[in-house]
Amino acid sequence: MRLGAAMVMAVLASGPAMASGGISCEADDGKARISISGGVPRGMGSALFSFNGLVELSDTAVAEDLRKIEFGREHVAQYWLDRDGLKLKLYREREGDVPHGYVEATIISPTSGEERGSFRVEAYEMTDATDGEAKTASFSGKISCLAE
Repeated sequence: MRLGAAMVMAVLASGPAMASGGISCEADDGKARISISGGVPRGMGSALFSFNGLVELSDTAVAEDLRKIEFGREHVAQYWLDRDGLKLKLYREREGDVPHGYVEATIISPTSGEERGSFRVEAYEMTDATDGEAKTASFSGKISCLAE
């Protein structure tokens, strides 16, 4: 009886192995540098189980603390990965007791590596002015992404 139960449990536990894969994207056009990587399982909707990203902007008109922003999994606002490619939106607000500001990056790219996709980065910053004026800087360009 125990042998039969053990064999049933072994068969149930030996379902198909679902390995994990990853995504990575790189861009550097002199104005914006983007580097991202993340881990995704195969199947199960391909939810991100890890993510690291970096956006660096060279424009000195952008506030210094918004020119180099690191993104973690908690900063992934939207994410889609399927056979058509990758769609990713990152969003991170500035920290501390300073006027509101954020950096938002949007990536839309095929994941084959043969074709390049596009990125758009926006840096938004409230100024210290009493009129509530805001400054926005936008950057866009081509990006290469791979998924495995």
